[in-house]
Amino acid sequence: MVLLREGLCPGLTVDMVKALQTEDIRTVEDLVSSDSEELAQKCSLSYKALVAVRRVLLAQHTAFPVSGADLYEELLSSTSILSTGNHSVWSSKVSLCSVDKLLDSGLYTGEITELAGGPGTGKTQLCVSVAMNIAHELKQNVLYIDTNGGMCASRLLQMLQAKTTNTVEQMNALQRIRVFRVFDVFSLLCCLQNLRACGLQKGSVGGGSVKAVMVDSVSAVVFCMLGGKQTEGMSLMIQVATELKMIAKDYNVAVLVTNHVTRDGNGQLKAGLGQTWSHIPRTRILLQRANRPGAPTSLRTATLTKSSRQPCYLMEEFDLCEQSAEELKSRFSGKRKLDTTA
Repeated sequence: MVLLREGLCPGLTVDMVKALQTEDIRTVEDLVSSDSEELAQKCSLSYKALVAVRRVLLAQHTAFPVSGADLYEELLSSTSILSTGNHSVWSSKVSLCSVDKLLDSGLYTGEITELAGGPGTGKTQLCVSVAMNIAHELKQNVLYIDTNGGMCASRLLQMLQAKTTNTVEQMNALQRIRVFRVFDVFSLLCCLQNLRACGLQKGSVGGGSVKAVMVDSVSAVVFCMLGGKQTEGMSLMIQVATELKMIAKDYNVAVLVTNHVTRDGNGQLKAGLGQTWSHIPRTRILLQRANRPGAPTSLRTATLTKSSRQPCYLMEEFDLCEQSAEELKSRFSGKRKLDTTA
């Protein structure tokens, strides 16, 4: 709410402000929503001068309308879809489909996507796989914030070696992934704020742009601050969420975070950090070990539990098993292998 005062815009004098106040017109909103002709008569003001002031205030303090078509065109021109690199492979018994299918083609820039799951369900493996794919295939920079020590350079190099034998390409891809190690929520907040203040330029390598920011995991540093006598925990969690949202929107990057799981009153798995956090990610995938008779121990299920694009509770399967390209070629009749490793 902006109060009317002398000098707020050209033509708005002390006498005009006092005259408007006699009719209880005290704010810009009051003035622009009133009938100018009637107000000029009641306040004994020049209609022409009042309309001129009103036009200037409208230009300075109100938003111009934008059509739905313009918004849609802006969305199309600014949004990128980043493949996770988890392409489909097939066996004679089960279809191992890509995570991209659940995400409606991949990670969307400007949004927060969450992977929730228990220990050993593949959250970190999937994050590393996505980082590798963006750095190698798309040749874009990735900022990887590691809060639990799960990022392993040797694992990343193994994935790249399965993609290409060219050592120059491997090194270029590794340089595009900038890793930040933080182990408490205050360090995480400081890292996010510094990155945003610098326009993500700290993560820019070789002139490429940053297309993804990953936090593995948010819950590792936030969960310990929630509940009990930790009264500031909720505030810190909201600050982290706000920083991630601003990074996603202001810099048009895809944000991927991981979260732990808990059980609800019926014993069903659900993402952790509570109801407040549940509104933060635009898309959420729940990762679990496959629980089918005869399924390999490396098989995982990915269930879409929140999405604005697809029906919820769609489920796909993927394999975390590390295999060579030759083994996959012979086993799956030439189909492409998953880009995740154990």
